[in-house]
Amino acid sequence: MLIKNPKFQISAVSPKQYPTDNLPQIVLVGKSNVGKSSFINTLINRKNLARTSSEPGKTRQINFYNMDDTFYFVDLPGYGYSKMSKQEQTKVGAFIEEYLQKSKVIGLIVFLIDIRHEPTANDKLMYDYIIKTGLPCLIIANKADKIAITKVDGYVQNLQNILNSLKDIPFLPFSSERKVYSQKVWEIIEKFV
Repeated sequence: MLIKNPKFQISAVSPKQYPTDNLPQIVLVGKSNVGKSSFINTLINRKNLARTSSEPGKTRQINFYNMDDTFYFVDLPGYGYSKMSKQEQTKVGAFIEEYLQKSKVIGLIVFLIDIRHEPTANDKLMYDYIIKTGLPCLIIANKADKIAITKVDGYVQNLQNILNSLKDIPFLPFSSERKVYSQKVWEIIEKFV
């Protein structure tokens, strides 16, 4: 898919701030610093539409990115960031949950995990939560450039065995450095847009 005019729409913390145009929303979830913003930028071939940071925990609101008035990428704050106060973690967790429960236009949840590490307890909780929503899901094993290209498939298989042993959810590698994986990701996203 070629996105010609992507734009940042709004940052929200409550339903009254969500866009009201009923465009489908492709929602990105994952722990802090797993690469959700870079994922958006890579797919749409832009350097910094979605703000990236080497410092985890930068995204503290739900960011809506309008893709040519066709759909939104929705970047949720990352979880598991220890430097955020407990009070702040609770607040952020509450508005993420509210969004996932109240939004009626979620087309697909894209769940990003780090290909180099076994899923954390928080990753497993998020996976279980996504399954309970009943929403379609795509799991991205991100940062595939950090391991040898010949090992990528094996790592993806291992992660899928741990998280999704039924193998009923698409599970793809991704890398913002090696753009070779983007086409397969787009093929799945397009089905839900």
